[in-house]
Amino acid sequence: MPGWNATNIPDQRGRTAAVTGANSGIGYVAARELARRGARVVLACRSAARGRSAVTRLRGEIPGAEVEFAALDLAELASVREFAKGFTERHAALDLLINNAGVMALPYGRTADGFETQFGVNHLGHFALTGLLLPRLRAAAPGARVVNVSSGFHVLGNVDPDDLGYERGYRRWVAYGRSKTANLLFTHELSRRFTAAGSAIVAAAAHPGYASTNLHAGATRDRGALSARVVALANDVIAQPAAAGALPTLYAATAPGVRQDAFIGPRFGWRGAPAGSWRAKWTLDDASGERLWAASEKLTGVSYGSLPR
Repeated sequence: MPGWNATNIPDQRGRTAAVTGANSGIGYVAARELARRGARVVLACRSAARGRSAVTRLRGEIPGAEVEFAALDLAELASVREFAKGFTERHAALDLLINNAGVMALPYGRTADGFETQFGVNHLGHFALTGLLLPRLRAAAPGARVVNVSSGFHVLGNVDPDDLGYERGYRRWVAYGRSKTANLLFTHELSRRFTAAGSAIVAAAAHPGYASTNLHAGATRDRGALSARVVALANDVIAQPAAAGALPTLYAATAPGVRQDAFIGPRFGWRGAPAGSWRAKWTLDDASGERLWAASEKLTGVSYGSLPR
């Protein structure tokens, strides 16, 4: 793992990947580097204009790249179902699902289905997407993986199973932390279920450390000019570029020997080459994972069928 970078990505020819939020930042870099190594990549993006622009840009950087845009709005379960239906019709198998898209520290709001926005987009949308694409993951050759992109900010809050809708008060950063904890609990429980089923699919998680992306700008968009200047300065002085921030995700998706429930991040926490990352103990709690799973199935209406506990 020391010094691992995009040149170490194994040959991806013959493999199909889907990357959510692939029109910019870490998602774009992940899609580009997988395509560079020969993968067929579906760029799953909310904005059709930005998604198609990303496809054009990527093809300009990598002539002959097998990439396509598909609309996906994780804030609408109907859109998640439509994306999964279209993917299933076009592709026989899915080797890599990278659940990367997300929102950060937004003011209180609700998705089209009535979920608190950060929990709905960051966790429930990806939970539903993964379940709907599970037959295509199972159809892939051995080596299929699901990678959920979490954050070091998961330490800001554990999931409260009795208040998933934030009826008891809302703090934007705590809500973000809880949604990122949900990503890790989902990975933990999915890994347990894959293992119990004897499946060769691996579920892992990653975080980018502090990477300069549009996500940070979005978190301060309504906080005024001062917050925007602080974020811009931090991005320039402290943050690593998106290309470096994407490496933990790419490692989790492609490096040999990645284990179930691995959590990969930058070596020094906020920057550096990919390495195993520390995580809060509550993200490894079996009972919490089971409760979140049951609630997620109920809220989304997506069941993982025969995949056991």
